Amino acid sequence: MSQSTRVFVARMAGLAVFDPLGDQVGVVRDVIVTFTSTRRRPLAVGLVVEVAGRRRVFVPLTRVTSIDAGQVITTGLVNMRRFEQRPTEVRVVAELLDRSVTVQEIDEEAYSATVEDVAIERVRTREWSVEKIFVRKTPPGEKASRFRITRRRGETALVDVDRVIGLRGHEPDQRADLLLDDVDHMKAADLAEMIRDLPPHRRIHVSRALTDEKLADVLEELPEEEQIQILASLEGERAADVLEEMQPDDAADLLSELTPEAQERYLRMMEPDEAEDIRRLLTYDEDTAGGLMTTEPVILPPEATIAEALASVRRTEISPALAAMVYVCRAPTETPTGKFLGIVHIQRLLREPPHESVGSVVDKDVEPLAPTDPVGTITRELATYNLVSLPVADEDGHLLGAVTVDDVLDHLLPEDWRENRHEVTHG
Repeated sequence: MSQSTRVFVARMAGLAVFDPLGDQVGVVRDVIVTFTSTRRRPLAVGLVVEVAGRRRVFVPLTRVTSIDAGQVITTGLVNMRRFEQRPTEVRVVAELLDRSVTVQEIDEEAYSATVEDVAIERVRTREWSVEKIFVRKTPPGEKASRFRITRRRGETALVDVDRVIGLRGHEPDQRADLLLDDVDHMKAADLAEMIRDLPPHRRIHVSRALTDEKLADVLEELPEEEQIQILASLEGERAADVLEEMQPDDAADLLSELTPEAQERYLRMMEPDEAEDIRRLLTYDEDTAGGLMTTEPVILPPEATIAEALASVRRTEISPALAAMVYVCRAPTETPTGKFLGIVHIQRLLREPPHESVGSVVDKDVEPLAPTDPVGTITRELATYNLVSLPVADEDGHLLGAVTVDDVLDHLLPEDWRENRHEVTHG
């Protein structure tokens, strides 16, 4: 075992885990502790380790031989069964960091603080327990922000765990600052997976701490059950703001799972233009082009230049599938548009002079889908013409939206594909 007998959990998160031969097993994501009435201090029992395929498994601390020099060494015996948290277990990173607590010092007045780190120490050859808590005192007159990330202020202290009141409890007053410090670099799908892995109450707190835009991206990656749970936890106006940030088709899919009364309540709080797009999508069956399409593809009038078109598809908020094609329509260019004229592929845009108009290079050979066309028709058209998106137009030739290949895949995959997207299957 390492010479060090005290380890801070926040610093362990992200450490590589190796077997005795030096091969990497995975990465530490959390530390599991247990609170029991028979022990004076919480016992640290194991690590949550992310292994290949992003599966998270439990590694008992009895199988850890060294924690030192930025790495964890195990005996090499790792049970690959997916980690499932037991009722008596608490995840330090997910459930204790950022928690608001009270510290009672000897012969001094108690003070409010926020947990910033937890120190575990080896008390026997193969036994670790929580001994110290690193806290940041709440400045006088300031209340901890429960749902928004704030700049951390206040004096810090390392105190005995016995002096900390509030580490246990099912509904803690818990912020999300530390857990979300580094989310800007995370892809929405990875952040969604991290949030899904949290206990329900913590999932709500962390979701509320995200910006509207980030939360919208995360909701698009979550299963319907978690989407509904998080949306219902938001205050009315905040829920409407997040729905407006979502892609219209994703927002419509989410609202379609609610009662008509709930749908109408959210739609009335949204901006009229945003709500109108979603209302229109809700009128189509979910397995048709109208039900799968987005109402916000890249649309330009024929007189727009190639340079304008390239600037439009370069916007970061546009998905790669939508950015691959520009839809050329007569005014108005908001769906439903004026007459649909055709499409221009991004490859064609890159080959033409920037001053040329998109109308001069428009491809009129791609027939638009009808909003009632079934999924089978959509997939055949995408495969036949090697496209990543297709226009959807009404019988009068007005563009209503576009169906992208990712929308179709999402519909064709099993309902639980998000939960099992990293499982390895064998034929």
